[in-house]
Amino acid sequence: MPWDRNQMAARAAKELQDGYYVNLGIGIPTLVANNIPDGMTVTLQSENGMLGIGPFPYPDEVDADLINAGKQTISELGSSSYFSSSDSFAMIRGGHIDLTVLGAMEVSENGDIANWMIPGKMIKGMGGAMDLVAGVKKIIVVMEHVSKNGDPKFIPECTLPLTGKNVVDMIITDLGVFQRPDHQSLFKLTEVAPGVTADDIRAKTTANYIE
Repeated sequence: MPWDRNQMAARAAKELQDGYYVNLGIGIPTLVANNIPDGMTVTLQSENGMLGIGPFPYPDEVDADLINAGKQTISELGSSSYFSSSDSFAMIRGGHIDLTVLGAMEVSENGDIANWMIPGKMIKGMGGAMDLVAGVKKIIVVMEHVSKNGDPKFIPECTLPLTGKNVVDMIITDLGVFQRPDHQSLFKLTEVAPGVTADDIRAKTTANYIE
């Protein structure tokens, strides 16, 4: 069986290390917060100006003014701090965030990512993704392996407007995991989901990669 959304997020959480400062994109990446290993200290950062994001609140604890960059209600911790979004982006652009987990609509075989718009569809804007892929030390993409209409999303070259070029270090899909040691190397298939075969992945991938 392919991994579900939470299992994909749990796999991404295995890349966290104690003391990391981490930014999570909207969608599946937000679930990484629920899978941080016990005993590990990871500080979550949000583009709208918060450092130290707590878990999602219970319905009777919701504060409508306390939201993340995806406009989801969140909770604060005793160690949380607040600042302007300009300071938040200075953190991101200055290389002070260790890891970001992002969703994507397409990733190319050379690490380009397209995750902010589909031409002709209403969008709110790129948000912080462009800054994240340019300034964060490690970029992990978590996405479904194919689109809703069955088209591969890990492809030779992105067809949608790019968020960043040659920036992705790791791809986690519902079928498996691809990694590369540096930005000059091809991605390598390093894990497959339970019940999934390398042949299954090859049949749904048009990008070149190492098996």
